[in-house]
Amino acid sequence: MSNVVCWLNGKIMPAQEACVPVLDHGLLYGDGIFEGIRFYHGRAFRLAQHLSRLYRSASAIRLMIPQDDATLVAAVKNTIVAFGAPAGYLRLVVTRGVGKLGIDPTSCMQPNVFIIADELSMTSERMLYEGARVIVATTRRIAPDALDPRIKSLNYLNHVLARMEATHAGADEAILLNAQGHVAEGTADNVFVVRDGTLLTPPVTDGALEGITRAVILELAAENGIPWAERSLGTYDLYMAEECVLTGTGAELIPVCKVDGRLLGVCPGPVFSQLQTAFRELVEREAVPDRMPGRNAG
Repeated sequence: MSNVVCWLNGKIMPAQEACVPVLDHGLLYGDGIFEGIRFYHGRAFRLAQHLSRLYRSASAIRLMIPQDDATLVAAVKNTIVAFGAPAGYLRLVVTRGVGKLGIDPTSCMQPNVFIIADELSMTSERMLYEGARVIVATTRRIAPDALDPRIKSLNYLNHVLARMEATHAGADEAILLNAQGHVAEGTADNVFVVRDGTLLTPPVTDGALEGITRAVILELAAENGIPWAERSLGTYDLYMAEECVLTGTGAELIPVCKVDGRLLGVCPGPVFSQLQTAFRELVEREAVPDRMPGRNAG
C-alpha cells in the first residue's frame, strides 16, 4: 500500500505531517470547497472539468484561489508522482483560511490549498456483481434555493447523517430526497434509473450535484444509442425501475439491487453493463499511461 501524501500550499509531504490551523474557517465553519479526482495510469481523469468546477464553486462563494490553473495542474501531477502508485484518488481542498472567530470571512487573508492522494474503494466485488442495497433516507437534501448543489462545498453534514442511516439499516448507500419528495442524489453519488429502456436522472434543480462522472455517463449513453433524459423522480420511480445505477468519481459505476428492501427488475442490468464497459474503455483511451518515476519503460 502506498503512503498517503499531501501537497499543501506548494509543498509535498506525508499526509500525517500536513497541518491546517485550528482557526481556519474551513474547519470552523465549513467555509471552503473541494474536488474529488480519480487518476488512472498516473494521470488525472477529466482534470480540466474538475478544475473548472472548482473555480466556479470558488467564484460562487467569493473565494479567491491563490494558484492559477497551470499551477494546480502541476500540483496535481506532482502529487500523483509523489504518491507512487498508478491509480488512486485525489482530494483537492480550498479553505477560506485563518481568521478571527465568527463567521465573517473578511479577516481571512490567505486561503489554504491542499491535495491529498490516497487509495479509495467505494465499490466491493459483491456490489459490482450482486448490486448495492440502498435505502431512501429520512434526511433531506438541502434545498437548491438555500445552498446551490453546483457549489461543491465542505458542508456535507446532511450527507453524513444520511450515510449513518444507511449504515444503521445495514444498507450500502442512502438516497436523499429534496423537500418536495423528489430524488436528489446519493450521499456521494448521482442517481440514475432505467424505465422503458430510457436512462433517467434528476436535474440539478432537484438538488443533484452537477457530477463530472454524471456528465460522462450521459455522454456515453448518447454515443452508445441509449436514450436518456433529465426528469424529476420520486420513490415510485426508484421502486419501479428496471435498473438503478449510482455514479461518482469515487463510486465510478455501481448497480443497485434493492431499494428499501424491494428487489429491482435486474441487477446488474444490460444498460449498466453497456455503460460500465464504455466507461472503462473511455478511461483507457483518456488515461494514457505516464511513466512512473523509478520505472523502466521496457
